[in-house]
Amino acid sequence: MPPSPIAVAGRYLPRGWVDLGRQILLFCGAYWLYRLVRGQVDGRVTTAFENARHIVDFERALGLFVEPAVNSWAATQEWVADITSWLYVNSHFAITTVALAWLYLRRNERFYFVRNMFMVAMGIALVGYMVFPTAPPRFLPELGFTDSVAAFTGVDTDSSNVLFNPFAAVPSMHVAFAIMLGLPMASMARRAWARMLWRAYPLMVTFVVVATGNHWWFDAVLGALTAGLSALAAQSLFARARPEVWAWDPGPRPARA
Repeated sequence: MPPSPIAVAGRYLPRGWVDLGRQILLFCGAYWLYRLVRGQVDGRVTTAFENARHIVDFERALGLFVEPAVNSWAATQEWVADITSWLYVNSHFAITTVALAWLYLRRNERFYFVRNMFMVAMGIALVGYMVFPTAPPRFLPELGFTDSVAAFTGVDTDSSNVLFNPFAAVPSMHVAFAIMLGLPMASMARRAWARMLWRAYPLMVTFVVVATGNHWWFDAVLGALTAGLSALAAQSLFARARPEVWAWDPGPRPARA
């Protein structure tokens, strides 16, 4: 009797169907918990706008309040507005999902380190969203900002619900995810052009989130800090706890993860 399609497909999985199911459940569970907690605004709209104005004052004090100029320039270049809006909507989920799937299937020994970074980063982000809710630049049209994503998609992104919080801007997880993927992927790339693209990816995402009016550069800096702290935790805590599985380069492949 020939093997079933599931059994045949399982031969190509690094650790079998059970481990794959475990990773999917872990990511889905963590992501939906992240979305659920992230969506709890609890009437803190006033605080979110106050915090946004604090950021504006801080950036102006540094002489680095550049977001209006970047957003205005992008809005006047239709092709830039369309590309950045499309990337903001699609890249955060699509590129992240594809890259993680590739890591799991092709570089499985490196996947668990990156996975642990993501788990820590989402935990840090939730604390930031609860402690420092912040309105994004697009909510302050009086400063010259326009919402290019809403214009591009035709979808109102201003409302809050149980799974979406427009005031969850600090830190920028677009930037954090880009760094946590871009740098590891660059270190594994065998071709120079691939290394260059992956190293440029976090910078591209930073430009996208500012150009579309969805984040302050302050958010991007804290997103980068979140990625750095998450990498430190993955290396100093998780990798030391289970170096045979969770280290960046664990050596011989163990039986379970």
